[in-house]
Order: sequence, then C-alpha cells, then structure tokens
Amino acid sequence: MKKSLFTLAAFVLAGFATSAQEVEFEEFDLDNGLHVILHQDNTAPVVITSVMYNVGGKDVGGTPDAPRTGFAHFFEHLLFEGSENIERGEFMKIIPANGGTFNANTSQDRTYYYEIFPSNKLELGLWLESERMLHPVIDQVGVDTQNEVVKEEKRQRYDAPYGGILEAIGSNLFKVHPYKDPNIGYMEDLDASTLEEFNQYFKDYYGPNNAVLVVAGDIDINKTKKMVSDYFSEVKRGPEVVRNFPKETPITETIKAQAFDKNIQVPAIIATYRTPGFGTRDAYVLDMISSYLSGGKSSVLYKKLVDEQKQALAVQAVNLGQMDYSVFALFAIPLGEVDLTTLLTEMDEEIAVMQTELISERDYQKLINQFENQFVNSNSSIAGIASSLATYYLLYGDVNLINKEIDIYRSITREEIRDVAKKYLSPNQRVELEYLPQKDEN
Repeated sequence: MKKSLFTLAAFVLAGFATSAQEVEFEEFDLDNGLHVILHQDNTAPVVITSVMYNVGGKDVGGTPDAPRTGFAHFFEHLLFEGSENIERGEFMKIIPANGGTFNANTSQDRTYYYEIFPSNKLELGLWLESERMLHPVIDQVGVDTQNEVVKEEKRQRYDAPYGGILEAIGSNLFKVHPYKDPNIGYMEDLDASTLEEFNQYFKDYYGPNNAVLVVAGDIDINKTKKMVSDYFSEVKRGPEVVRNFPKETPITETIKAQAFDKNIQVPAIIATYRTPGFGTRDAYVLDMISSYLSGGKSSVLYKKLVDEQKQALAVQAVNLGQMDYSVFALFAIPLGEVDLTTLLTEMDEEIAVMQTELISERDYQKLINQFENQFVNSNSSIAGIASSLATYYLLYGDVNLINKEIDIYRSITREEIRDVAKKYLSPNQRVELEYLPQKDEN
C-alpha cells in the first residue's frame, strides 16, 4: 500500500509540474539585432523589464598586451551611474520613487539587469534600460566611485571566511581559459585600467545584438511591442562578438594544491573536476549526481559524514554550471581532529559505489521529485520566469527549455548516472585542494 501511495503521489506531482509550468511567450527581433521576449501574465499588476547581456567575467578588457580582469562585474555597477538624460545617482532613486525594485548580477558568462514595477510603470522600465544601452555616461568620476564600491564588495564577500574558495578552485582547475580568474577580477587590474579601456569595453559588448530584452507580467502584447520599438530601435547595432578561448588540456593525473585563508581556523578539503558546459546532457546528469550526494539532510554524504560518522561539520557536492566548462566539486569541513584525507576517502567511497552500482529505484524517484519541485519553484514568480527566459535564450539557445527542461531530467536513467559518474569523477581527473588557515608569520 505504501508503494502504491508513493507511486501515485509521484504521478500526481509529475502531472502538476507538466501542466502548471507551461509558460507562453512571444519572440521577435529589432533591426539592430536586439532579441525581445514577451510573457503576458495579468494575474497581478506587476511587470518586470530585464536585459541580459552576453558578457561575463570571462570577457577581459584592456588590450592583448595588458588584459584586465573584472570588467563585466565592474560594468554591473558602472551602468547604474547615469546617462545623458539621467543625472548621476538618480537611476537608483527613480526606481523606488515609482514603487519599483531593481538589481543586477554578473556571472562568468553573462550580466543581468532588471527592474520590477507596478504595471502602469512599464514605460519607465523600458526607458531606463534603453538609457543604459543607448548612452550611459562613462567618465572618470563614475569609474573612481565604482572602483571603491567594488573593492568594498570584495572585502565583504571574498575576504569573508571561506570566501576565497571559488578563486582558489578557478586558479587551480583552469590554466589557460579565462575561468581561471575570479569573476570580480583583480583589484590591481581595475586600478590600472584607463577610461579609454572602459569605453571600448562598452562598445565591444553592450550592443543590442549582444543582448536579450525580456518583458514579463501584466502587459498588453501589442502595446508593449510598440513601446519596445519606440525606446530601443534607435540604439545602434554593435560589433559582432567573436570568442576564441584557449582549450584546457584534460586532467589525467591527480593534481594536489593548497590555498590559504587568513579568515578561517578550520581547514577544508575540496576535490574539483573540470566537466562539460551546462548545455550538454552529461551536465544535466551531473546535476542529479550532486543532488543525490548532498541534496539535503537525507542525502548520502550528509547522512554518512555528518549524522552517522560525525566526521564533518559540513559536506557538499556541487555542480557549478558554466557555458564552456562546468565545475563539479566535493567539499567538506572536518569535525574535531578528523584528517582531511579521511574525509576525501569517505567521499570517494560513495563516488566509487555510484560508478559501479545503480542507485536504488527509490532514490532515483526521489531525485526526479526534487527536480520537478525545483522546476515548479523556478517559474513560480514573474521575476523567475523573466530570468529563465533570458538565460535559456542567451546561454542555451532554446527559450522553450523553460517548458521542457524537466523532460531532460526525467529522461535520465540510472544507468546514465552510473556511467557519467565513472566518466568524469575519478581521482586522476581532479584537483585535490587543501584550503587551510593562513599561519601568522609573527
């Protein structure tokens, strides 16, 4: 009876995920190359205007002789400075004064700006984003101001306990691809950059043909199309972005490395693997593997190392998706006097089991349920839908993944999980990174 109820519940959830998540959208292009996606949902008087640019931390600025890291993240801040028609500092005042909220974020692969307004302020949102794209003011005052803002962000986030882990992973796992450098960049690069270099970076990457505009929420499709055309058609097309990043040599022997953090007292062990970019089927399988290993307190690694054996304060398996290469990482912080090598051995045991045996049907169904729940939640708000539409278009090349991505996860078999674990997660394919407290030199 329990099995029947479990199966019925899974079936009902699957049906709910299929029907509840159907997102309708309309796409078109302006003559200048700006791709536009509209999603109408009149259930609440809210609208989001968002622009995602195909530029991220991997796109360095400067010159070939003097490349500058961190430019995309710097521009995330700089493009709030103002425009020819918006006074300095007013951008971030106009939005809350009109009942809106806003934010922006940058990854290694893209930069995303958005505003959420009452729907009667749609035109204001479109004007603000068109001003950012059409004629922002990029001057020395703004550069100097945002330089200090970025430095403070680095102090708060990257200089916090364990805040340097991603930088340590990148610098050890990648040798030639720009993923080797932190998304926020090196402060000495930003300090050395010239105003001319910043203006050139904007010209190179922030053209309408290197972006997607998403408008979602309480809109009228035809009226919105006209407003989009009115505000964005005059933006001049930018140069075509051509990328030719160097390829990494596969890792065939274990690489051992150390990194030091002055802000921690307890070390950590991290095993990192260079895996395929997030658009590949194997990347989806690795998502499921990471969830199986550490997706919640009932997961394999948490139950073993934290609950049962009391060897770890924290343990996690993460599949960090990126366009060119993803990063799969095993991470653990020891409890008491437990050795880092012991933690790594214990985690490896569970990987070895996955490489030789099929996970149970019950665990497999639990995984499917987890991903269906994530799928429902990811598109449960207008903001989530707008972000998904932009991401699937710009990075995956298929907007309709917003409706059908869950089918990819459902189609993954237990045999694929075993085979992908065996293909990518062996010790000779990784960097073993000891993340250690920095000793006081005095």
